[in-house]
Amino acid sequence: MRPEPEVVIAASADRLAADSADRVVQTLGEALRDRPVAHLVVTGGGILEQVLGALAAPERRGAIEWSRVHVWWGDERYVPASSDERNDGPAWTKLFEHVDVDPARLHRMPASDVGFGEDAEAAADSYAAELAAEAGDEDVPNFDLILLGVGPDGHCASLFPGHPALQEVKASVIAVHDAPKPPPTRLSLTFRALDAANEVWFIASGEGKADAVARAVSGAPREEVPSAGPRGRTRTLWLIDQAAASKLPAS
Repeated sequence: MRPEPEVVIAASADRLAADSADRVVQTLGEALRDRPVAHLVVTGGGILEQVLGALAAPERRGAIEWSRVHVWWGDERYVPASSDERNDGPAWTKLFEHVDVDPARLHRMPASDVGFGEDAEAAADSYAAELAAEAGDEDVPNFDLILLGVGPDGHCASLFPGHPALQEVKASVIAVHDAPKPPPTRLSLTFRALDAANEVWFIASGEGKADAVARAVSGAPREEVPSAGPRGRTRTLWLIDQAAASKLPAS
């Protein structure tokens, strides 16, 4: 049995971003004291970009030995590499261009104009192979930490409510077609891959996320609220601000 999710509420979005960044520093620091490398998974979204920006602040940027961290993406929009819709662009400008990350350990998902063209399935298979190459005897690394946002509909990564992609149980990475929000074609880690983490953190801000947060934390079926699905081996943490917590039951 995996531990039940924990909820931590910050007073504001800015406080949430700063506190989450401090937690990342602590968690990756502990991982790097135990092992030669750590594995971090990031995704996109406004509050997660704030967290990445907070990690680049002068008081934090040197606190992690980034050259020893493998950085993976939980999902990506399958669009050209230069598109503003991609998740890796803001991640680079907010954080990774400011720290000593090893380019060989910065694992961006394929773009639609590099290598695979319209064959998103081949692109997904390529990323799955990249994961497996760093996973030893498994096909997915033992991620130390996954940072996930939450959509107003409860989606996480590019796993959307009621979408056929939710039924995948074998692959670690899939192509998602006909996504309910643009762009329609995406690459995403599956539930199985997201569960290959010691810690899974959901970070959510704003009243627009309150319904999704309440349903996910209460244990709604993952087919209806995908963010209710992923669970860390040692910890699942919901880091939210007061607005996103506004529909949680009173304790």
